[in-house]
Amino acid sequence: MMHTQKMLREDALKGKVIVVTGGGSGLGKAMTKYFLELGAKVAISSRNLDKLKNTAQELEQDTGGTCLPLQCDVRHYDQVEAMHKQVIDTLGKVDVLLNNAAGNFISPTERLSANAFDVIIDIVLKGTKNCTLAFGKHWIDTKYTNTTVLNIVTTYAWTGSGYVVPSAAAKAGVLAMTRSLAVEWAKYGMRFNAIAPGPFPTEGAWDRLMPGNLKDKFDMAKKVPLNRVGEHQELANLAAYLVSDFSAYVNGEVVTIDGGEWLKGAGEFNLLEAIPEELWDQLEAMIRAKKNK
Repeated sequence: MMHTQKMLREDALKGKVIVVTGGGSGLGKAMTKYFLELGAKVAISSRNLDKLKNTAQELEQDTGGTCLPLQCDVRHYDQVEAMHKQVIDTLGKVDVLLNNAAGNFISPTERLSANAFDVIIDIVLKGTKNCTLAFGKHWIDTKYTNTTVLNIVTTYAWTGSGYVVPSAAAKAGVLAMTRSLAVEWAKYGMRFNAIAPGPFPTEGAWDRLMPGNLKDKFDMAKKVPLNRVGEHQELANLAAYLVSDFSAYVNGEVVTIDGGEWLKGAGEFNLLEAIPEELWDQLEAMIRAKKNK
């Protein structure tokens, strides 16, 4: 069996209604497609309605499922509430919220304007807060249980990272929100979990993070102990499990899917991997010589 194959049985999400923010392209689109294949009805949202409509039409044709495109800028709470109402009016309910909408780009922090910093914070942290609050309050008010919020974070949410400081700060906030509400709102029948993906190349986001020929100069696969980047179906498999009832006892967890990348980067001496075998022989001899003095 290959890691790119689909993991769950075909009816694993039958009857569920899922909202995916940032669902028009990239990883959001990949997760949406698998949710549809597993029997869910999915509403996708972003600011670009034309892209959403094209994606929804394509996914419905591919899967035979129901995909509802809804324009929404998650930075604005009134738009989130309006989007939520449209889902309820059209699909009757919401069982799962997947906070996937994000923004990021690389830059030395001193080159950022205050507004550029705010844009990332507003999309990632404020947007996640807006959706979580709007959907969560509705679930509490209507006493609708067995609901799930799945947030997409990053491994540098807990390590931090230079050159993507607004994203690191925002994702750290999302991770804290995930763990906090997993405890506070469990009494209302809600589960909160997060996924921290490593390198999963996508058009658009990947071009902003690795513009020009940076993709050639910095091969992301070389940072990963498994010597490859992630396949979209792998992430979709994990997301589908975490929003399904098979993960009913998983709450407050962040699951890393990065081939060991962050661990390799965190280890103080991991860069010694670049030392050739013959040099290790010389180094070992030098260490032994010092021991014997």
